[in-house]
Amino acid sequence: MLNKICFSFLVLVTLLATSYSALASEEVNVYSYRQPFLVKPLFDEFTKQSGVKVNVVFAKKGMAERLAREGEYSPADVLLTTDISRLVELHDKSLLQAVDSNKLEQAISEQFRANDDTWFALTTRVRNIYSAKRLGNIELSYEDLADPKYKGRVCTRSGKHAYNVALVSSMIATHGEAKTLEWLEGVKTNLARKPQGNDRGQVQAIHQNLCDLAIGNSYYFGKMQTNKDQQVWAEAVNINFPNQDNRGAHVNISGVAMAKYAPNKANALALMEFLVSEQAQQMYAETNMEYPVRDGVKWSERVASWGEFKADNLSLETIAKHRKAALTLLDKAKFDL
Repeated sequence: MLNKICFSFLVLVTLLATSYSALASEEVNVYSYRQPFLVKPLFDEFTKQSGVKVNVVFAKKGMAERLAREGEYSPADVLLTTDISRLVELHDKSLLQAVDSNKLEQAISEQFRANDDTWFALTTRVRNIYSAKRLGNIELSYEDLADPKYKGRVCTRSGKHAYNVALVSSMIATHGEAKTLEWLEGVKTNLARKPQGNDRGQVQAIHQNLCDLAIGNSYYFGKMQTNKDQQVWAEAVNINFPNQDNRGAHVNISGVAMAKYAPNKANALALMEFLVSEQAQQMYAETNMEYPVRDGVKWSERVASWGEFKADNLSLETIAKHRKAALTLLDKAKFDL
């Protein structure tokens, strides 16, 4: 009898040890376009709460190509991107899988997720127009960038950068292709220089009196304000939310999706659901100086200091449908030449 009890106890200990070992070795693999310092605090907190280790591969480009090359043997579980166009690229190349999650659907409005539940927004950002402080307080629309009074006074990065492609796509959705082409040609005429650099470089150009207006994402304003070498650029401009008297400012997203062949599907879903929790949304938006996608989550003090604004309620899927047309119109306008 004693031998049986000892044997049963040993079996129980072995099972518990095996279960603990399995839990301790659990992991989830993330391919990310977002920089390490932006997401590491989130992943550390997820691991602390769940015990699941997060392995991250960071990339500036080429995620779709890598996933396609790896095929069904890809270790990727969760994909983090910085723009709607990159999510759509992954979707169009059949590199994503649908996710069935009430938590995700309840946290994220339909405007900011795919109809087939293959991708979800995590944060939002505005495509702002920055203006030289020497102009005073002015109200601007995206359409104003083509106004002849601003000839030689506008700066922007490449029209074919994903952020600008999304803006042009939203213009197509609003005005149609013919009027959008006319607008692009007008903006090109108003450029102070050939499209170049990044969003922060356009604000720097205003500081250097090379132009008066520039297009840039909202979170870059916060990054410049907190960078001792770039604060002087931020101090030279006002951040404007365009089209406040009509459709509202164009909004883009950072997003998340589950890889088509995710080997750790349950852990991938757990991480995705964590990223839309109130705690994670607060952390993510605070670190990135972006807007939480989940309603009711408080904006960071710095972001809130830029003021309230009306956002365009156009769905991201609608914008994404016009991506190819946007690229075609940019070529027709010879925008970057």
